[in-house]
Amino acid sequence: MYTTEDMILIESRVANERKSAGAAYFLWFFLGFISAHRFYLGKPVTAILQILSYFILVGFVWWVLDIFLIPSIINDKMDETRGRFTRQMRRYAY
Repeated sequence: MYTTEDMILIESRVANERKSAGAAYFLWFFLGFISAHRFYLGKPVTAILQILSYFILVGFVWWVLDIFLIPSIINDKMDETRGRFTRQMRRYAY
């Protein structure tokens, strides 16, 4: 399995790639109408869908809901990054 050093390396790389919740909320508040927070969080497809949905007023509800979704988006991205680095370490271990 992985040594303590491997796990520390993985977690430090995950921490380095972590997105800032403060920056995401700042973008949500000031540039939410262009879904800048979703682009920042690495969700370009949903950002474009959100922009397009503003024309049918669903986008504004979605924008308000994003204030509650930002932490889970950040956590999901960290889990994805952790998995990617774990797979890379596994590849180099063999």
